[in-house]
Amino acid sequence: YTWELRLRNADGNYRWFLARFNPVRDDKGQIIRWYVSHTDIDDRKRDEERLQQENVALREEIDETSMFEEIVGTSRALQSVLSRISKVAPSDSTVLITGETGTGKELVARAIHRRSSRGSRAFVSVNCAAIPRDLILSELFGHERGAFTGATQRRVGRFELANGGTIFLDEVGELSPDTQVALLRVLQEREFERVGGSQLIHIDVRVIAATNRDLKAAVANGTFRQDLFYRLNVFPVEIPPLRERTQDIMMLVEYFVQRYAKRAGKNIRSIDKKTLGILQSYDWPGNIRELQNIIERSVILISGEMFSVDESWLSKEIEDEPRTERTIIEAALTETKGRISGPSGAAAKLGIPPSTLDHRIKALKIDKMKFKFR
Repeated sequence: YTWELRLRNADGNYRWFLARFNPVRDDKGQIIRWYVSHTDIDDRKRDEERLQQENVALREEIDETSMFEEIVGTSRALQSVLSRISKVAPSDSTVLITGETGTGKELVARAIHRRSSRGSRAFVSVNCAAIPRDLILSELFGHERGAFTGATQRRVGRFELANGGTIFLDEVGELSPDTQVALLRVLQEREFERVGGSQLIHIDVRVIAATNRDLKAAVANGTFRQDLFYRLNVFPVEIPPLRERTQDIMMLVEYFVQRYAKRAGKNIRSIDKKTLGILQSYDWPGNIRELQNIIERSVILISGEMFSVDESWLSKEIEDEPRTERTIIEAALTETKGRISGPSGAAAKLGIPPSTLDHRIKALKIDKMKFKFR
């Protein structure tokens, strides 16, 4: 058997050793004596202790900085967002949250709600892109019995359910023109009728909206109402992508490892340094949601006490970049002669922020200069 122990050298200093006890047996198999061999493992033990201390410090840092639940990090970019959240939360102002897919827009919306005077009331979330266009008005404002085929009874809409609290309109940039008009009226008058009804319903609801689209570009090309944009954009909050928050990745990894290890009933005590380097250098096109999924998958597969990630999963994400994305971007650049920004730029045509398009152009190694002369 083996035993790790600290022994004092002749110079008086202590070092870690691995003692291996080996039995010596006689012809009958009986143990007649033991001999012990020692291996110096001091460097290894010091590395383990240092890594464990780093993880403990990281947990303490997370406890101190995660003021907004799962919004974890200390980067300047994130702290700027948290500062804006703290200032707008106590008010009743409408908030427009922008950012790429997977950056945590709903987490920010929930944080604003919880820190407001409405925090103990309802928080109703609506994904505007997930509801069919012919049903969105009924979903938001409810309907009366007989309003349309299949409406066998009165239904209360999301705005009524959120009365006194907060309604979160995710992917608000996907709303149809007629729904935009109805939403504008609610923001202006704080009243509406159910579909098929005539009774005015008055509500007291705070509206928080979110989108991954460039709404200014959508206004410029006529797909989003300018007056609605101004009503929603009272207090804008832009969430930075994870690639602009690389110093937060270590804390996020530790946070998610702890969470999924606890769920899986596993004891993960440390994080492989090579894995941290890989995760910090990766581009994260799917942002925090992608990081979260990779960590959950890794925790499920890990059998030991050290967390690590299969690097091939990340490289596969890069290799599998859809060819259609390149085709779509190149077609937009051809049409705009390489122009990215502005109402007539490629970003506006694609309905995404210019910074996002510029990042994807670099990631796909598209030479935008060649489109200027076509």
